[in-house]
Amino acid sequence: MFFLGIGTAVPQQKFTQGEIWQALQESPQFLQLTSRSHALLKKVLSGKNGIATRYLAIDDLTEAFVLTPDILHQRFINHAPSLATAAAKKALATAEIPPSQIDTLIISTCTGYLCPGLTSYVAERLGLRSNIQTLDLVGQGCGAALPNLRTAEALLISKRANHVLSICVEVCSAALYLDNDPGVLISSALFGDGAAAVVLSNRPSPSMRRIEWKMAESFLAPSERDLLRFEQRNGMLRNILTPQVPKLAAQHAHQLLKEILSWGSLNLSDIAAWILHAGGREVLIAMKKEISLTENDLRLSSEILHDFGNISSPFVLFVLEKAVQDACPGGWWYLSSFGAGFSCHGALLKVD
Repeated sequence: MFFLGIGTAVPQQKFTQGEIWQALQESPQFLQLTSRSHALLKKVLSGKNGIATRYLAIDDLTEAFVLTPDILHQRFINHAPSLATAAAKKALATAEIPPSQIDTLIISTCTGYLCPGLTSYVAERLGLRSNIQTLDLVGQGCGAALPNLRTAEALLISKRANHVLSICVEVCSAALYLDNDPGVLISSALFGDGAAAVVLSNRPSPSMRRIEWKMAESFLAPSERDLLRFEQRNGMLRNILTPQVPKLAAQHAHQLLKEILSWGSLNLSDIAAWILHAGGREVLIAMKKEISLTENDLRLSSEILHDFGNISSPFVLFVLEKAVQDACPGGWWYLSSFGAGFSCHGALLKVD
């Protein structure tokens, strides 16, 4: 499987963490939080947490604190299809593939629910053929990009498709929640909105850098499911984020990495570029320690985190796009993502 094109999209409005902290202090919810919660939010939003700015699907920060199920759902409806479509158009343009050549559309999301799913809206906006196969994948959290790509790989190998358009889109601002739970508060200070798309084929691009998907593996630990997940409360999605997540993610990512390197008879030093999901600064610190990575190994992920925050499932594809734009050296590239489940995924790319 080859990557023919990559595209990303974010909302128009960008906010600094300082601006968000100021707006939060002026919000009605702030008075309902404890002094301990105030201190935690101040530390995360005004300290060095690795994030400088986030793109949110709102016009004004006051909108971020109008938290009703109907308003949040409408935000997802208004922005998820448009973000996904914008990313897809960029990917198609990079691939130099017209929409008529797309045989399968796969979209992953976890921050909202539509029936029919997002594929209906995006296929219409892109003008895709009426006989394409569409798959809406939900509930895989931040790790969803790699399961999405593995699904595309299966369709291409089986010759059920010649070109697959894979999209991850999250409107995390449609899944906001505020209470005195530390995990909920930290989540509100980490996540941003965005979408990423890739065009995939069994044949390499004649114009784009040759990026070949060689193999992938996944790990699922249902016994740890409650450590990282969404729950429904008062009709709204509420993120459960526990302190164990950074260490857990690093341990699972390391174990999966060892298995994949063994498959290719590779060493850690053989990886020329690291394309890693960053749940936050603490996750990157844990990954660095557990896997013995360097600051340069984490550079791409750190820069995306700094500029966009944690955009959930599209994040790793944002990092991949940056690796291409920065002309990272060829050789073996390693992708890894993790998320609800508790799930962890890894893949090897061979890049010329």
